[in-house]
Amino acid sequence: MPKRGFDAFRELIRGYYAQHGRDLPWRRTRDPYAILISEVMLQQTQVPRVIPKYAAFLGAFPDVFALAEAPLADVLAAWSGLGYNRRAKWLKQAAETIVAQYGGSVPDTLEGLTALPGIGHATAAQILAFAFGVAVPFIETNIRSVYIHEFFGDADGVPDSAIMPLVEATLDRDDPRTWYYAIMDYGTHLKATLPNPSRRSAHHAYQPRFEGSMRQVRGALVREVAVRPGQDAGALAAAVGFEPGRVASALDALTAEGFFSAKNGVYRIS
Repeated sequence: MPKRGFDAFRELIRGYYAQHGRDLPWRRTRDPYAILISEVMLQQTQVPRVIPKYAAFLGAFPDVFALAEAPLADVLAAWSGLGYNRRAKWLKQAAETIVAQYGGSVPDTLEGLTALPGIGHATAAQILAFAFGVAVPFIETNIRSVYIHEFFGDADGVPDSAIMPLVEATLDRDDPRTWYYAIMDYGTHLKATLPNPSRRSAHHAYQPRFEGSMRQVRGALVREVAVRPGQDAGALAAAVGFEPGRVASALDALTAEGFFSAKNGVYRIS
């Protein structure tokens, strides 16, 4: 791709953002803790569901010390409705690590961030860009959609290894925060107006059905035990309305993963 092609691409992205950029609450801060919360919430949850939960979560746990000290049951209750409860548990563990190892300051390096529970390369790179203005190339679903749409025509099975050099070549290293906001907003626009370009990625995976899934069983149990602790497996199966065998399997997994403690046959949040 000749350099003038990259220039035209940058102008397209910046022009779209100037006209249609979204005003989202986590874009109004550079507080690393608040941005950490938002980025973990956004990992697997759409923006409209995150917005009210983000404000409520920060209201309940206004800084990393409050989150580190909070009972897991309170964290899970505040997280309820976002799904993938492992993220809430990892976030609390990350807060504990930040307090114990970094004196309460969110790490400002890729190595420090990716060492935290639940923080992979893409999430760490976004925290670095949005909180610290550090430019690290990464790919997530909206970025993937933009590069496939703009650079790969009708090609199918596009691998991230082909996209990453383009991300690196076009990245605004002076202002990665604004650049990544802009490109993500353009990606959201493409998905809303076209067949999702990410479906032409070699890495595209369809979201498994939630209704009736073990994920639904686990989520129902976490909500029930957080609100009414001290029930046994039979009472929990009746409360959540799933088959006792599936409930038993989910309880075993949740206990093994450290969500629940089981004593005398009754369950509580660990």
